[in-house]
Amino acid sequence: PYPALGYPLGYLEVWPKDQKPQHPVSTLNNLTGTIVANAAIVPAGTGGKITALANNDTNLVIDIDGYFAPAGPGGLSLYPVAPCRVLDTRQVGNRQPFSGLLSPPVDVVASPCGVPRAAQAYVFNATVVPVELGYLTLWPDGKPQPVVSTLNALDGWITSNMAIVPSTNGKVDAYASGITQLILDISSYFAP
Repeated sequence: PYPALGYPLGYLEVWPKDQKPQHPVSTLNNLTGTIVANAAIVPAGTGGKITALANNDTNLVIDIDGYFAPAGPGGLSLYPVAPCRVLDTRQVGNRQPFSGLLSPPVDVVASPCGVPRAAQAYVFNATVVPVELGYLTLWPDGKPQPVVSTLNALDGWITSNMAIVPSTNGKVDAYASGITQLILDISSYFAP
């Protein structure tokens, strides 16, 4: 068992500013008090703002990696697909966990999932099976590595999170701050 890094957080709730929901729902739970990441799609409220409420004291970091806009020229549509495994490092190459930059990049278009080359972003469930891992980051291949995490697994437990990852060449990059296996399952993609 890993020691808690902070205080347990029963729940964190996020909603559009000035539009508190009648029936509160949890956006994130963190009963172990470790650092966690969670993807959430939250509509913008008054002035483009959101409101966050935690049931206990916590530190909160919000990274924005995209937005939805009204339909228009150059817009993308969401296309659901049957859930499909794009990558499982436990089943490819030397079947060993990786650390640092995953090489080669994840080739989504060449996977058995039938994602068209026209896709410009992918909706994944990213799962890590860590040996020892602080965080995992996913981003478009050929772009600089961002300074944000897609998920955190400091407690050493199998952890997953949704990730919407853009791509210009059918590939995405992955970086692990420690040693882990990575599983990427796709459920939909964005394309013209």
